[in-house]
Amino acid sequence: MAGTQRTFTVMVALLLATLANGHSDTTSVHLTKDNFQTEVDGANYFVMFYAPWCDYCKKLAPTWASLAEARNGDADGVVKIGRVDCTTDGDLCTQHDITGYPMLKLFRKGGSGGDGGTKYRGGRDLAQFNAFLDEQLATAAGEGAKEGADSSQEDGGLPDAPPTPVSPLTELTEDTFAKHVSSGKHFVKFYAPWCGHCTKLAPTWEELARSLEHERDIRVSKIDCTQYRPICTDFEVKGYPTLLWIEDGKKIEKYTGPRTHADLKQYVSRMAGGLKEEQEAGGQQQGDKKKEEGTLEGGAEREDNRSVVVQLSEGDFAHAIAKGVTVVKFYAPWCGHCMRLAPTWEQLAEKLAARDDVKIAKVDCTVDANKELCGEQEVNGYPTVFLYREGEKVTEYFGHRSLDDLHEFVMQHLQDQGGSHDEL
Repeated sequence: MAGTQRTFTVMVALLLATLANGHSDTTSVHLTKDNFQTEVDGANYFVMFYAPWCDYCKKLAPTWASLAEARNGDADGVVKIGRVDCTTDGDLCTQHDITGYPMLKLFRKGGSGGDGGTKYRGGRDLAQFNAFLDEQLATAAGEGAKEGADSSQEDGGLPDAPPTPVSPLTELTEDTFAKHVSSGKHFVKFYAPWCGHCTKLAPTWEELARSLEHERDIRVSKIDCTQYRPICTDFEVKGYPTLLWIEDGKKIEKYTGPRTHADLKQYVSRMAGGLKEEQEAGGQQQGDKKKEEGTLEGGAEREDNRSVVVQLSEGDFAHAIAKGVTVVKFYAPWCGHCMRLAPTWEQLAEKLAARDDVKIAKVDCTVDANKELCGEQEVNGYPTVFLYREGEKVTEYFGHRSLDDLHEFVMQHLQDQGGSHDEL
């Protein structure tokens, strides 16, 4: 009798969770601790980790169901769409480091189920979801288009006419490799789609390419060794990922250092003899220093036009975020995207300056004293924006970086203060 009552209670809880989510999602695959590993071992999976009471999850639910209907309904599809309810499978969510709802991760077939997957950081609409999946799973999508169900080439080939890339990262083939690397400086990732370490590196490699997009003489690219094995053999690639520095068609050096964005960027700078961004940043820093000192070049005093953005460091970070809402931009001075965000970040701080319940702040992760802080906060690329409430990290900002979008994001969380939280 007691067992029957427990079963009934669980069924009621699941029904309430479905109703709380605002819809009955029968299109995405319901993953649990019992079937998760088996599923991700057998297929590529794009998974939403959520909580039924989370407002952001409820807003995303119809879009996620539409994505699942399109992707899961395709017999030759290269990826399945799934969902994990963290209120009923908390251990599974803890295992995959879920720190807020909803969190979206891509797990590659047989490779990523045990090592965390690739975290999705883009906008939450169908177009951007599909662009992300098509780019990340380009080789598998190509296999579906070219070879159908040919199991002898399970990881697929590139499509004949790939879509225009959404980033400066170049995907090379046997037809383009030799010409591409024949002149100039190149940092090339040799990889395999099934390789877990390659999947882990993928978002960092993407960010590296973006941060170097204005360096005319340096190109960041990648090549799939499961499709173009002879090229990889010629360059003595014996493991994945292998990162090679190539100049004018010749292998110069194999990179064996840490694979953080900062370390990779520093390596490129050393091999290239310096970067244009660093020179510009150096001049910018000198100009900023003069402004902070409040002096003109001739020594005359200048009006105090100091930034309203709060500059934080390891020493004062915990105290600064302890009360109210604090939105922090983690950045590097040489990062092009950070430079472009800087004036908008100032405008956001000015727009919210009259409020005493929110602070707009920034942390320079290149300062030695701050490197441990940035590591503890899980900063994996620049710029990274985190929102904290009463000393606790609530969520990471993934949206567009316009003033209106950033302001709406902050105001939403200010309105949520005192109510039920949508994040862990």
